[in-house]
Amino acid sequence: MTEAPEMRRGCFLTVEGGEGVGKSSNMAFIADCLRERGITVRQTREPGGTPFAEAVRQLLLDRESAPMPDEAELLLIFAARASHVRDVIKPALARGEWVLCDRFTDASYAYQGAGRELGEEAVAWLEQWVQGSLRPDLTLLLDAPVAVGFARADQRGARDRFESEVEAFFERIRQAYLARARAEPERFRVVDASHGLQAVQGQIQALLDDYLKQWQVSGTIRND
Repeated sequence: MTEAPEMRRGCFLTVEGGEGVGKSSNMAFIADCLRERGITVRQTREPGGTPFAEAVRQLLLDRESAPMPDEAELLLIFAARASHVRDVIKPALARGEWVLCDRFTDASYAYQGAGRELGEEAVAWLEQWVQGSLRPDLTLLLDAPVAVGFARADQRGARDRFESEVEAFFERIRQAYLARARAEPERFRVVDASHGLQAVQGQIQALLDDYLKQWQVSGTIRND
């Protein structure tokens, strides 16, 4: 008797970038592009994605919350990520769905590793412990000068706990993201997010079209 073919693992796609680069504005656009091609998409975010992780998110973003050590911030993010990975991301990928996530561990390297100046070693250890071999297949990095991001963020209203940081904090974040993109060009696609929404989405559309062609012909089955 012929065995049924093994279900192909879904694709794990993340969207990264600093404040005001347009991640939220483009998440729905990316999801729609994928669904138009018949792909089942699970859209989620970090910190967040599960009730526990969403509660952690509120604590992390609340400007009125008690001051916390930078190390505690990093540990809270990975606590939320452990829940998210176990209960949302891995099950969806195993079902063959595409997971589209607003930020993932690259954000920890950028925000806590570089922004908070905790370094990469602690982040890398937690990444391996919490995620095992799970890594994004494709990361779209929306990049814009810090001043541009600040101007856009201010239009949204009151800043949250992270958005209230000084400009140097966000410059370290931006440079860390760009360094990661240079180090992993096979995974990262950098989008110039300093332009208007239509131009940015044109870039995203072209990058997705190119990646989907590669995905369709690769035939690779992943079992993370």
